[in-house]
Amino acid sequence: MANSNLPRRIIKETQRLLSEPAPGISASPSEENMRYFNVMILGPAQSPYEGNLVDVEFFKLELFLPEEYPMAPPKVRFLTKIYHPNIDKLGRICLDILKDKWSPALQIRTVLLSVQALLSAPNPDDPLSENIAKHWKTNEGEAVDTAKEWTRLYASGE
Repeated sequence: MANSNLPRRIIKETQRLLSEPAPGISASPSEENMRYFNVMILGPAQSPYEGNLVDVEFFKLELFLPEEYPMAPPKVRFLTKIYHPNIDKLGRICLDILKDKWSPALQIRTVLLSVQALLSAPNPDDPLSENIAKHWKTNEGEAVDTAKEWTRLYASGE
């Protein structure tokens, strides 16, 4: 991490992410831009996003720390297509800590753990994707099956 332009806090958070990764989460900074992270999150167990015994399913995300970080939240989005009421087709995530509930006390690690938790607990009452939320509310079993199918099709163990 030879980027001396980075605030000390970002350097410390990055070192911790690399030396003590959160379970099921991998985040590494881009060599070209240390504010840009390539993230992989495993689908949580007992969720529609969990892999099967043969395939380890993970979702690719990107995380970017704006100049205002930590006073402003990181920008996070899914690169892997996912069927979830709180994630839209562009991969944007409806999560309060990425918006109005952001606090400078939160860290990259906390944000990624919150995104992972959102996979275990979709909230169709605060949707980003109206169609998926409606499906989730009217036929949760079928919506969960669709989420599992999309996970099988788009999340990869590459």
